[in-house]
Amino acid sequence: MKHGKNYRAAEAKYDLSKKYSVSDAVKMIQDMKFAKFDETVEAHVALRLEKNQTVRDTLVFPNQFRGEKKVLVFCKGDKVKEALDAGAAYAGEEYIEKVKGGWLEFDVAVATPDMMKDVGRLGMVLGRKGLMPNPKTGTVTVDVANAVAELKKGRTEFRADKAGVVHIAVGKCSMDTAKIAENISTLVAEINRKKPAGTAAGFIQSVALCSSMGPGVWVDYKDGE
Repeated sequence: MKHGKNYRAAEAKYDLSKKYSVSDAVKMIQDMKFAKFDETVEAHVALRLEKNQTVRDTLVFPNQFRGEKKVLVFCKGDKVKEALDAGAAYAGEEYIEKVKGGWLEFDVAVATPDMMKDVGRLGMVLGRKGLMPNPKTGTVTVDVANAVAELKKGRTEFRADKAGVVHIAVGKCSMDTAKIAENISTLVAEINRKKPAGTAAGFIQSVALCSSMGPGVWVDYKDGE
């Protein structure tokens, strides 16, 4: 793959074949940034997973870097007021028809269990956008107030792809280095917490960081840290 001169100039600043501490890797990513916008810092964590195993959960980063999410709650009765009081942008059963008609003016959806029979019919709309409520990510729940509060604080889903790699944004290049490093440590700890039972040593095979446009940096991560 050919890269532009700005990428090649950034790449030439360091020996990218080596591994670095989390803090040093973050500093390098920030130093190699060359885009005119505030690039996102991304983490790519490769896992050793057996066939049919996966890792999926949510976490709240200690240091937020994204705008507040618009939360839609599919619910009825007293749960509508509970959701709105907790900060949901929209709440009610009438939104099923709106979404069916193509309305998608929200960032994340939550549903109470009793609504899932109807919400499940929106699979063609919500599924394609990754917006379908799911018990595994805490977005199908009777405790809508807590779900909304956590989502508004920045609760984010992470999951391994088919190759066993978790790809996730962990900060912005303009952030304090220590805050980005703390987010990365939180992510790795949460991934380790979801390690499938009986998994041998070497579950986390590698950790790499990059910015939206820049080259990657290997983190000197030892399994078990």
